[in-house]
This record gives sequence, structure tokens and C-alpha cells, in this order.
Amino acid sequence: MSGTGPESEEDLAAAWGAALEDDGEPAAPSLPEATRVLNQAEIDSLLGFGGGAGDGEALTGIERIISSGLVSYERLPMLEIVFDRLVRLMSTTLRNFTSDNVEVSIDAISSLRFGDYLNSVPLPAMLAVFQAEEWDNYGLIVVDSPLIYSVVDVLLGGRRGTAAMRVEGRPYTTIERTLVERLVTVVLSDLTDAFEPLCPVNFRFERLEVNPRFTAISRASNACVLVKLRVDMEDRGGRIEMLLPYATLEPVREMLLQQFMGEKFGRDSIWETHLAEQLRDTAVALEVVLAEQVMPLSTVLNLKVGDRIALGVTPGSPVRLRCGDVAMFEAQLGRREERLAVRIERELRQETADPRLPTGEASA
Repeated sequence: MSGTGPESEEDLAAAWGAALEDDGEPAAPSLPEATRVLNQAEIDSLLGFGGGAGDGEALTGIERIISSGLVSYERLPMLEIVFDRLVRLMSTTLRNFTSDNVEVSIDAISSLRFGDYLNSVPLPAMLAVFQAEEWDNYGLIVVDSPLIYSVVDVLLGGRRGTAAMRVEGRPYTTIERTLVERLVTVVLSDLTDAFEPLCPVNFRFERLEVNPRFTAISRASNACVLVKLRVDMEDRGGRIEMLLPYATLEPVREMLLQQFMGEKFGRDSIWETHLAEQLRDTAVALEVVLAEQVMPLSTVLNLKVGDRIALGVTPGSPVRLRCGDVAMFEAQLGRREERLAVRIERELRQETADPRLPTGEASA
């Protein structure tokens, strides 16, 4: 066979290689040329680090994606009214509790993830876990270090005009924990009273912790409502932060969606109660019906003085008490002293009456 030289062998190897490429995996496509590269300003805008969100502009990039997963507390308008009521109650009770001039105000109400809040708790602090008994869930109250030392100083007779002395680097003593527990109990009592017009609930103190890891009352990804309260006692004071998971507020979510007290989606419990009380005092007239008989109109027109109408009832037969066109009771006719009287035997249920039948008759 001719053509068995080196050139023929190279051509044969090239043909085999081309056949293998056709039967095997396709060759990788060529990469297109790079069209455009983002600059630093565009990257900052995408990540939300441009600094414009703090000026009232809309969030951008990843911040918008993250914030879209949260439920804003503003969708629960009644919750803000509850906390306004709590501030007024706390101002009075803390004045009685400390015998000092106390002013309580709301710094902010916001929504955030439970895990994000635990990571941002300023330590040292005391974290009180409380339970909403009727809702069968938990909440969290955080008392910061300045308020702890201020309350201890006030309750133990510290002089006015002097700032509370702080000792860093040591754990809280038993006396400090006991006094803070009393403070938290007072706050929970006011919180119970603040929710009273909306729904009855009892907030009960569970335990006091100093490590946020031991206060896991909800999943880290669950949304919560955070209320920051400022407590000022002349030249001393601090913060109380209250955290309520949305799972805790779920049993009363419909009530918290109200725009004003008593709305209840078209129903007003105040007016319902008032009307019920007035209806109970309303005077009604009851008629005793001995018997009824259906007669043709011609017979009624031919009646004369002295005619008799046979009712077809025997002495002692039950009679019916009727209010208007509604039969209400079945009774026995009798006499008491010089007057006729009836004794009620049973109540006639309205749902068993057929409105198509004559009054006082029931369907079989």
C-alpha cells in the first residue's frame, strides 16, 4: 500500500482526533469579550453603602431585600396606642416606686429580627423573660446598666444631684438583681393595664438573665417589635427595651389592626353591651292565647250577638304566651286570689317554629 510515510501517519492521526472530538463532549464555547465593569460607586449603591438611606431616601440593593422580609409595626396601629398608654402609666407608678421625679418617654418603635437584636444588646445588662399567660408565649425586657445603677442608688437612699456610681468588670449582686426584679414586676403590671382596654392579658415575670444566649424565646429569624423607653430621674436614668415577637402578638393581631378603640371590623363591643343592657330593661307586653281558629271571612261577617264559637279545647289545656306575633312560652291557666294567672311550663324555641304556619303552631 502506497503512502505509508510519516506524512500519511500524521494525516491519519489528525483524522482520528477529529472523529473523537465529534463523538465526545463538545468543545467549550469561546468566552465573549468583557462588556463592562462596575465601578466602586455602583458597587456601593448595590450594597446599600451609599449613605443616602439615612437622608430619607429609599433603601437600595441588599438593604431593600433584607428590609422587605420584615413586617413593619406600623401595620399594627393599635400597638402604638397601647405603648403610649404604657408610658403614662409607668410615669405614675415609677414615681411612686422610687419616690423621685421620673419621666418616661418612647425613643423608638421598630421591627427587627430576634437574632439581630440579641447580637446588638449592650452589655452589661439584665434581661428579664416574661410570659403572656393568655397568649401562651413570651417576651423580653432589657434594662441597661445605667438604669440598673440609678434604680439601686435611688431605692437605697442615694442623694439627689449625684450621678450613680458604676463599677465595671464585676457581676451584678443579689441586691441589684432583686431590685431590678421588682422594677420589672412594676413594668409588667403597667403593661398588663395598658393592654386591658384592648384585651385581658396577664404578663408574668419568669426569670432574670445576664447572658443573651439564655433568653432564646424565639427563633433567630423571627420578626419582633422593639420598643425603646427612656427613663429619666433628674440627672440619672437609663433605657428599658421591650421586645415582643410577632408570634406573641398573633392572638390579638386583628385587634391591633384597628385604627381606633372599638372598631373591631365594623362591630363595636361598647355599643353592643349598652344595647344589651337597655334591652333587658325594656318593657314588653305578653298576650295569653287560649286558642286559635281559622274561619272564612264570610262566616265572620255573618256572626251575630249570641252566636257561639267552638274552640275545641278542654279545660286545663295549655295556653301560649305570645309577644306580638312570636310565641314564647307554654303555660297553664289558673287563678290567684281574684285574678286569672298563668304558670309557665316550658319555653318555645324559635328555631323549631315554621313561619309559614299560623302563629303558635309548630311544624312536625
